[in-house]
Amino acid sequence: MKVSKEKAAQNRAALIETAARLFRERGIDGVGVAEIGKAAGLTHGALYAHFPSKEALAAEALEHGLQISHARMTAAREGRLPSLSELLDSYLSEEKRDDIANGCALAASASDIGRLDETISARYSDGLEKMAAVFEKHLHAHKVKGNQREKAMAIAVALIGAIAASRAVLKAQPELANEILRAVRRTVGEIAGE
Repeated sequence: MKVSKEKAAQNRAALIETAARLFRERGIDGVGVAEIGKAAGLTHGALYAHFPSKEALAAEALEHGLQISHARMTAAREGRLPSLSELLDSYLSEEKRDDIANGCALAASASDIGRLDETISARYSDGLEKMAAVFEKHLHAHKVKGNQREKAMAIAVALIGAIAASRAVLKAQPELANEILRAVRRTVGEIAGE
């Protein structure tokens, strides 16, 4: 039975959304195509009807996650854009750290990306550039002295690393995990002129 174009588009979107969530939760190598298909309510054969490989799906899933993360960072709050302080507080919160499935795709996939192909690395690079650009606009608005692009990139990478490191130690040393978030928040705030 042939699937309509509309249903095919829905199936593709379900695969991308499911893969994005599962890849953030368990890493790209930690999830198989059969599991992704099943979690999306489809077969792994349906997955290969939409994507030539798991890597192609990973690239699309990463892009999807990055779009969601960017939209959250730039979404209006109470009729205005979020302040730099609000962005830092939100990103470095315990709630965001603990919600891996819905968290930042950059933080969740940082260690995976270096082992994958250039297409996926390019998507990650674009997402990192967009994140840094958000911070650069805030630094410019605050008239922070020095190389604003360099500082914005340092802030973006510090936040990603803080979430990754905090998650890594959370089970063994929850107090250290929280200390990491607080230390990076305070230090990044100083860089940003807060």
